[in-house]
Amino acid sequence: MTKQCIRVGIIGTGGWARYGHIPVLQALDGFKVVALAGRNKDKVQKYADEFGIDMAFGSAEELIAHPEIDLVVVLAPTSEHGRLSAAVIAAGKDVYSEWPLSTSTAESEHILAQAKTKGVKHVIGLQRRFSPAVRYLKDLMQENYVGRLRAVRMSVGVDAFGPVMPKAVEWVLNDANFTHLLSIYGGHFHDVLFSTVGFPERLSAVAKVQFPMTTLAETGEQVLYASANEVMVIGTLADSALFSVQLEGGQAHRTGLQIDIMGTDGVLRVTNPHAFQNEADHKIEGMKSGAAAFAELPVPAEYAYLPVSDMDASAQDVAYLYSTYAKDKAKGTDEVTSFEDAVRQHHLIDQINASSAAFFAAGDAS
Repeated sequence: MTKQCIRVGIIGTGGWARYGHIPVLQALDGFKVVALAGRNKDKVQKYADEFGIDMAFGSAEELIAHPEIDLVVVLAPTSEHGRLSAAVIAAGKDVYSEWPLSTSTAESEHILAQAKTKGVKHVIGLQRRFSPAVRYLKDLMQENYVGRLRAVRMSVGVDAFGPVMPKAVEWVLNDANFTHLLSIYGGHFHDVLFSTVGFPERLSAVAKVQFPMTTLAETGEQVLYASANEVMVIGTLADSALFSVQLEGGQAHRTGLQIDIMGTDGVLRVTNPHAFQNEADHKIEGMKSGAAAFAELPVPAEYAYLPVSDMDASAQDVAYLYSTYAKDKAKGTDEVTSFEDAVRQHHLIDQINASSAAFFAAGDAS
């Protein structure tokens, strides 16, 4: 291990840690996973032995306090993100939190302010913008492929958050945990879209609970569900461009991801049949110069510069996020998604919810 190696401690040993973060970090030069922590010490030790990780802790606090850890990665349930991130900041260490940063805008703003005061590097797990395909898409936009932007539309369709859910994820049915269609899929894919075409200047939205009762698959128990599983947003971008977004959960037939970016000189289309834990990166197609049909625009090989091509694309995205963080540390840049990006997503979700509430209030008044 060299002087420059970033020593990582991970809090949380769920599927995403084992499927994504640990294999990714162990594949990257410049990182070493030195510790794991979780509530079940025996389980943590088992995973530490499996992956050859030196230290296993039965509490997050022990890991955060250990002097031989530079970066603490918070992969605990959403309701714990804020508390644990604040504790890492107080210890003076760099912190990576999975999105969402916390369950409320106010708490996330407070955590961001703490991080700035303490002077630590803060990273939010909005990794989708770092995929090779999305980075190539941004370069195509910067090269003026579509000309002057006229309109953008995005649809995201998934089977999650539907009328039947496994009992293991019953906790997401509590709206206070901030784990629903708009926060999770909206947060990730709004970040992809708007970091590419610019953030909204104005918006209007409608969000609806179309499945107000959720059945727990194993028991048949029915539980009230208050979070929207259908969301529509329209609005304006810079220079008179328009956008529309549809988020749909609980699909029986998943439509995945589709983005169309339309300009005066061309059109770009991004598709993926699996919107979230995708095995393959997004497909990009384009039409310009009088073409009558889309042609595929393969992502050039130089965009896939890390040794993680054998992993699913969703894990590769995390690798490119970590690589960006390491570059920022070495060069003093600020390209990685940060808690500022998290707060921006919180505010966007607040705008969508407020607009939807006003829409239905106006209807009731009439």
